[in-house]
Amino acid sequence: MLGLKLPTDPRWVNIVEKNIQEILTDHAFCEQKAASNAISIIVQYPQFPDLVQAMTAICKEEMEHFGMVHDKLLERNLELGFERRDPYVNDLADYLKKNKSGGPKESHFVNQMLFAAMIEARSCERFKILSEQINDEDLKEFYRSLMESEARHYTTFIGFAKKYAKGINVDQRWQEFLEFEASLMEKYGKDVTMHG
Repeated sequence: MLGLKLPTDPRWVNIVEKNIQEILTDHAFCEQKAASNAISIIVQYPQFPDLVQAMTAICKEEMEHFGMVHDKLLERNLELGFERRDPYVNDLADYLKKNKSGGPKESHFVNQMLFAAMIEARSCERFKILSEQINDEDLKEFYRSLMESEARHYTTFIGFAKKYAKGINVDQRWQEFLEFEASLMEKYGKDVTMHG
C-alpha cells in the first residue's frame, strides 16, 4: 500500500533497542515537526478550506502523539533530549528542490504534499517494524497503535497533491520520488533515529 521500493535494513530494530531514550526522543521531535509542517501548509494555502481542515486535524493528532511519546519517556524515567538533525528529511527536500516541472506554484504545492507523504510512509513502515520486532512488549503495542494514523496521513497528502495539481502528473512524480527514496535507503537504517 505504501509503495516504498526498499524496506528498512532488518538490523535497524536491533540498533534501536540498544538506546530507547534516543529513539523516543527522535520520534517525539518527528511528531512535533509534522505538526509544524501542517501549520506551515495552513499558512501557505488558506484558500483551500478542505486542506486547512485536514491540516488542523493532522496538527492536533501529531501533537497528541508528541505528548504520548513524551509520556513513554517519563514512564521509563527518561528525559526528552534535544532535537536531532534529520539527514533523511534534508535529502528528500534537496531532491524536491531540483524537481520543479509544471507551474512554479503548483509544482511547489505538489512537492510539499509528496514530501510529507514520503515521511509519513517511511514512518509508518518503521512503526510496523517496531510493532512486530522490538522485544519491548509495551513499545510493540504502542507502535501498533500509531501505525494507522501514519498511513492515513500519507493518503491524505497524496490525495491533496492529486486534487490541486494542475498539469502535473502526480503519479509519475511520486514514482520517481519513490525511486529516489529507495536509493537513499541504501545509506539509512543504521542509526538510532526514526528515519536514520
